[in-house]
Amino acid sequence: MGSPLPVVPMSLSPSRAADFKNCPLLYRFRSIDRLPEEPTPEMARGTLVHAVLERLYDVPAVERTSARAVSLVEPEWARLLVEDTAIAGIFAAEDPRLEPWLASVRDLVEGYFSVEDPTRLEPAERETLVEATLDDGLVLRGYVDRLDVSPAGDVRVVDYKTGKAPAEAFENKALFQLRFYALVLWRTRGVVPRMLRLLYLRDKVVLDHSPDAEELERFERALKALWSAIEQALETGEFAPKPGRLCSWCPHQDKCPEFGGTPPPYPGAPGRDGVVTPPRG
Repeated sequence: MGSPLPVVPMSLSPSRAADFKNCPLLYRFRSIDRLPEEPTPEMARGTLVHAVLERLYDVPAVERTSARAVSLVEPEWARLLVEDTAIAGIFAAEDPRLEPWLASVRDLVEGYFSVEDPTRLEPAERETLVEATLDDGLVLRGYVDRLDVSPAGDVRVVDYKTGKAPAEAFENKALFQLRFYALVLWRTRGVVPRMLRLLYLRDKVVLDHSPDAEELERFERALKALWSAIEQALETGEFAPKPGRLCSWCPHQDKCPEFGGTPPPYPGAPGRDGVVTPPRG
């Protein structure tokens, strides 16, 4: 007898929403089947950079220098190795790849100082969970890297990125995650964020966008439509693969029909009470 299927609440995060938009089968693998994924050096690099930048704002403003930030890299890496056994398995003892990898982290941390001056900032919140329940019962939740609030009450949502900055044609897609957070903040705090800011540390690029209520209303309707599509897929078990340029990064190619694989049997849609409903048809 197999293990009970994990309960999937009626909730959506930016990453799971993006999974379904990019490939419904990937959404199923991650949200329903909960297939394990080994962390990669790229994922660990992002985790470490975020940890360093969060810790930087524990330091008095006058001490927030590039050198001080870089000095936090190795202590934060040591902490992550203790707290996350999966990350600890990325590099073997005396692995020659470790030092160049740490150097790349230091480069990204130094790159942050080309796009912002942390001595002039006092974030209101860092790595904070935001959550809202829409009128149809859908729960939106996610973790925001940083929230800045001005004396006048204006809110800026900031997200650090360690990957490549998008071309102009893809900037709108890149803002999906921050629009998601902006909607949650608007619905919970009654304030439309004045600014959404993406900081691309590798390319030293800042992408700013100022949303308005009408834009966020459209975005909310789009998320509700997306959730309706997810609910239909949960009921029918039909999570079609969607081949594209992201396939080369997918850790589940061996189970994808597009690559000759076979997904595990679909057990049915897990409800909020944990009861599994068999797929229709």
